Amino acid sequence: MIGGRREGGLMRKASQSVVKSRILIAVAIGISIGCLFAFLYPHGFRSFYSPAFRSQVLSSKCESSHRLNELKAEYAAKLEKSEELRQQVKELTEKVRLAEQKKDHAQKQVEALGKWRKAGPSGTVKGLRTSPTVIPDEPVNPRLAEILEAVAVGRELIVALANWNVKESLEIWFTNIKRVGITNYLVVALDDKITEFCKSNNVPVYKRDANDGIASIGRTGNNHAVSGLKFHILREFLQLGYSILLSDIDIVYLQNPFDYLYRDSDVESMTDGHDNMTAYGFDDVFDEPAMGWARYAHTMRIWVFNSGFFYIRPTIPSIELLDRVAGRLAKEPKSWDQAVFNEELFFPSHLGYEGLHAARRTMDFYLFMNSKVLFKTVRKDDRLSKLKPVIVHINYHPNKLQRMKAVVEFYVDGNRDALKPFPDGSEWEW
Repeated sequence: MIGGRREGGLMRKASQSVVKSRILIAVAIGISIGCLFAFLYPHGFRSFYSPAFRSQVLSSKCESSHRLNELKAEYAAKLEKSEELRQQVKELTEKVRLAEQKKDHAQKQVEALGKWRKAGPSGTVKGLRTSPTVIPDEPVNPRLAEILEAVAVGRELIVALANWNVKESLEIWFTNIKRVGITNYLVVALDDKITEFCKSNNVPVYKRDANDGIASIGRTGNNHAVSGLKFHILREFLQLGYSILLSDIDIVYLQNPFDYLYRDSDVESMTDGHDNMTAYGFDDVFDEPAMGWARYAHTMRIWVFNSGFFYIRPTIPSIELLDRVAGRLAKEPKSWDQAVFNEELFFPSHLGYEGLHAARRTMDFYLFMNSKVLFKTVRKDDRLSKLKPVIVHINYHPNKLQRMKAVVEFYVDGNRDALKPFPDGSEWEW
């Protein structure tokens, strides 16, 4: 009995000891958790739900949103600045390229002139007339470069611009080019109809991209509008290193013009003049009686180059000429391209203006004949009418198609009466 009681007492003591230990552990855990929450939430649990806390969170969100907007604005500004820098790099690259071309031009001039030397006897001195050609720049237009490689002969070719409005004249134009045996020619088509028309007649053709602003003018423009486009378009041909014989469509080819070129100037052009004086220049005396003894003033006169038929070499002065004319026509839409072409070629440097330093040559007006020379002089002269010109340009008369057909009849078919029905000028005589 005594032994049983002892065992029971010991068991109760052990049980009480375990309970106390558990209580102590629970208290320790509670105190630890309390200390932890006291550290994390010094202001108590209620502060988590307090307006101040929510305000702080909302404020933090607003600040983040505002900062995000600031970052977006900064990104947009930097993107715009990047585009500006890219454009500046593009412009500077173009300037460097042109500067390199001019440097090469100057270097070749120095090489052509050689070392400094004495002038020598009178009559033996000649200045440098022929500018060196530019370095071909094929990346300017790889598609056109491929076409020119196939069409050109000796890096030369005839180029004409045409839209559907001149389809009948174009047919006479290329028919006579083929008859003469010229193979190096190209039509720059300004609309899809002309492109297909040329392809169906085995005529070399090149059409610019449809979204090109220049091409859109060509599709709907009149003769003067189309004529002004050539100064934009020809630049690429010259940049690619090709010499171009630019031709209007109202021209009849009777011989190969490449056999009659000198190629010693930047620009070699037919003239609107009709005799030696008007074609090649003369001293025109201006009379002003009020000046008394000094009443007579001498002036130099020359009739203009025809911007519808000229040979232009791929030189720096030639490209500068095209840029000058195209630039002025863009700013002066009512200006006539032929007038601007001649002003830029002939006006000298003066205060506020730097003239173009380009060499120029006037073509023989009996070989490269305008329609005034033909209808006013040649057809009435037995000796001159027997000579065959290289080309006849119907530039002085409006009824172009009929006169082109008559020129073919006269020179090709041998009908000596073919030109007789036409008046000298633009008005018919009834």
